[in-house]
Amino acid sequence: MKKIGLTGGIASGKSTISKILKRLGAAIIDADLEAKATLKPETKCWELLVKEFGREILKPDNTIDRKKLGNLVFGKAEKLQKLNQIVHPFVKERIKNKMVEIERKGKYKAIVLDAPLLIETGFHNLVDEVWVVDVDRETQIQRVMKRDNLNREQAIARINSQLPREERIKYATAIIDNMGTRKHTREQIIKLWQTKVEEK
Repeated sequence: MKKIGLTGGIASGKSTISKILKRLGAAIIDADLEAKATLKPETKCWELLVKEFGREILKPDNTIDRKKLGNLVFGKAEKLQKLNQIVHPFVKERIKNKMVEIERKGKYKAIVLDAPLLIETGFHNLVDEVWVVDVDRETQIQRVMKRDNLNREQAIARINSQLPREERIKYATAIIDNMGTRKHTREQIIKLWQTKVEEK
């Protein structure tokens, strides 16, 4: 079963593309949802995070306050690295288990791993192909400002905290241009699906 890694910068439109791929017959694994699941109270990952960052990252119900944790590490390379070192191995394990489970069921045409940090986390090593959703920088800035209600400076800071566009593209086996109409995007995905999945 073909395994595809779907990635792209913030506000590039991955979730829309993910939905189209699901309709075409792909099983979708959402890396963000898997990451959330690893943070559940009293899990090993939760314990390590509380030990590292303190109980101030917890909400009253003992769940991790992702926003607080995010603010704690944002722009601080050392802390972010520590966070990733703790969380990513647990997420990777969950993803691998899920892939095995999906393959065993055998009712899907492909597995799509939807992961914003596919390359940064090394999760691209779990897939056969990397499909990068691409938008130009100005489009991305405008989308982030609108979506997250941020000013231009804040939007640029968010974008700059991720892997540069040029670097991401180096890993791509396919690039999906998501700067045009939905129809244009959809046509590209259907063509990719036909050549990369259905013809195999």
